[in-house]
Amino acid sequence: MGVTLEQGATIDGFVIEEKLHEGGMATLWRVTHPEHDAPLLMKVPKIRDGDDPAAIVGFEMEQMILPRLSGKHVPRFVANGDFAVLPYLVMEQIPGTSLLPLLKRLPLPVDEAVSVAQRIAVALADLHRQHVVHLDVKPSNVMLREDGTAVLIDYGLARHLQLPDLLAEQFRLPYGTAPYIAPEQVQGERNDFRSDQFALGALLYFFTTGTRPFGDPQRISGLKRRLWRDPTPPRALRPDLPKAVQEIILRCLEIEPARRYPSAAQLAAELADLDSVTLTPRAEKLRRDPLGEVLRRRFNPDPRAPSKPTAALQQLAQAPIIVVAIDLSEGSQELADALRRTVQRLLDNTPQARVACLNVIRTKLLQLDSDTDEDGRNKHVQRLVQLRHWAAPLDGAAVTCHVLEAVSPAEAILEYVRENQVDHVVLGARAESAVRNLLGSVSGQVAAHAPCTVTVVRNRQPQG
Repeated sequence: MGVTLEQGATIDGFVIEEKLHEGGMATLWRVTHPEHDAPLLMKVPKIRDGDDPAAIVGFEMEQMILPRLSGKHVPRFVANGDFAVLPYLVMEQIPGTSLLPLLKRLPLPVDEAVSVAQRIAVALADLHRQHVVHLDVKPSNVMLREDGTAVLIDYGLARHLQLPDLLAEQFRLPYGTAPYIAPEQVQGERNDFRSDQFALGALLYFFTTGTRPFGDPQRISGLKRRLWRDPTPPRALRPDLPKAVQEIILRCLEIEPARRYPSAAQLAAELADLDSVTLTPRAEKLRRDPLGEVLRRRFNPDPRAPSKPTAALQQLAQAPIIVVAIDLSEGSQELADALRRTVQRLLDNTPQARVACLNVIRTKLLQLDSDTDEDGRNKHVQRLVQLRHWAAPLDGAAVTCHVLEAVSPAEAILEYVRENQVDHVVLGARAESAVRNLLGSVSGQVAAHAPCTVTVVRNRQPQG
């Protein structure tokens, strides 16, 4: 991307001062800017050969969500960088520390653990009022300001209920952190605020007992066990734990979201006043549920009560989704222009429509492919930049861009269409060729099998 990250470098007026942390998916730098007095943090994603494309999409989500947030429980957004040059996020550097140092002295005193959990619940309540489900609450993603206020960081897995959910649209795997991920997240549901309660319950369990309630499973089969297997009651591990605290923990860890607290605000209120907690049989438990109850949940689960859709989600569902599959190879400019004109006509008739621009990187069936081109640039990022350039002239449209990887472009497009309940597909028909005649065209396969309207755009052939 042509920009070197090193001490002393200047990027869009931000001066790189010091590398603070290098993680698996991003690097954090302390930066300064002449127009900002407060300490600033620059987050730059790692985009390397072999990295998970979901990391790129997650960073896109964070670039979309963070500028829309406000208040003392989130980092203050300052600026972001374009993928075409250097993707980055600049935000305030929180003057405090994460919860990670607390792990060295677990189990914590009960009062301290409850106090930390209460402050996190307050932060979650504020975040939820801003239409965001965090979906990755864990010790490293919670900072404490110098006055003790909890700050929720890292929105790469979050869901904003008024924005497209790029992660859900492009990937089928559940994303989260294994010890804290909620059962409904494991099943692919990402729109329930109460998922964050489950994570907070798991965190409070860990802080008070020193043991993770569900361990740290590394496979989907292990994650799914929490759909039917309850954890050991925390008072069985720590007899001095107040019954009210166990009541709160086990209510947060209920399998069905409807059995948790109606809101994070109500959870925060009970954590702030343990005497107000109404005790149920949850508070008295000292053993896990009997095998018969576990088997009943395993093989005859209760009908899942669907998450109550918000007005934003209802509005999103009612807006038509138009997918446009764009060929970015050389020699396809005329067809790309014709596709844009067709999509613009559709938008003129349906101004509430959302446009999803797709491009498919074709992969080999029996051979590993490099993620970088001959110049060392990440192919996924380059295609993303090209898609955004293609979509820029669309007038007033809500546009998202998606780069898929698949052996069969037609199958990749069809899967996206089916999974995201697309209403209309627009794609181009390439010129005649021996390969096209032998294997069939992508447009022909999509038109034949798509469960929605398909418009195939052709270049006009010159008259001979």
